[in-house]
Amino acid sequence: MSGGLYDMSVKSFDRTLDLTRIKAYGDTMNDGKVQLSFTLPVKDDEKGMEAARQLARKMGLEEPNVAGTVKLDDDFTFYVVYGACIHTVDYEHIEVKTVESSVMSMEEVNDYIRSHFGRKLVFVGASTGTDAHTVGIDAIMNRKGFAGHYGLERYEMIEAYNLGAQVENEDFVRKAVALNADVLLVSQTVTQKDVHIQNMTELIELLEAEGLRSRFVVICGGARITHELAKELGFDAGFGPRKFAEDVASFAVEEMTRRGLDR
Repeated sequence: MSGGLYDMSVKSFDRTLDLTRIKAYGDTMNDGKVQLSFTLPVKDDEKGMEAARQLARKMGLEEPNVAGTVKLDDDFTFYVVYGACIHTVDYEHIEVKTVESSVMSMEEVNDYIRSHFGRKLVFVGASTGTDAHTVGIDAIMNRKGFAGHYGLERYEMIEAYNLGAQVENEDFVRKAVALNADVLLVSQTVTQKDVHIQNMTELIELLEAEGLRSRFVVICGGARITHELAKELGFDAGFGPRKFAEDVASFAVEEMTRRGLDR
């Protein structure tokens, strides 16, 4: 069908693209279509659906529709809302703080350590504080690694110690000193009420109070970790999703060289 209400020809699509004013893309360029979900402490009824729509409008969605609801209990309901976001983003002027380091392969990291240090380096990692999740630290440390990327235990020139989960900061530092560690790796998965920020802050403060901060390269990682956040909290680097052992190892060995820790 052409020329009518359901004209879906290419000519009917808005193909203009201004990277200083980009919107979400759903069906056509610049339509702003998004889907979001949230929970409200209200009953699963018409009044609750209207509350969800009004909230979505205040969040910048035009003509929001409640696509689905799930009753969690008598007074809590989960909503899925669909609509068009009115806001835009200036993509051209976005600046992101990222880890400035080359990424070497496992073999290249091993060769780098041999030529710059002449000894094996000691990496000690853990999920610290109350964090009971090991999937993140295991992906970086364990020999088999994750998604085809080998973990640090497989690196010939790295002694990798995975201390597991729920390791108190004091015990983590004590073990790092006992093992004569070069690099500390902290994984944070639990982030409710920003507990990860509190825990990471406490670790850096502990290292500084003990006069140990300059002794180690200290790296954190997790789903909500950014390099910018890590630097603000006093870490040398932060790695978020889609980062693997080679990213961490490459930065760590180069950072040790930059700081003169290869002497």
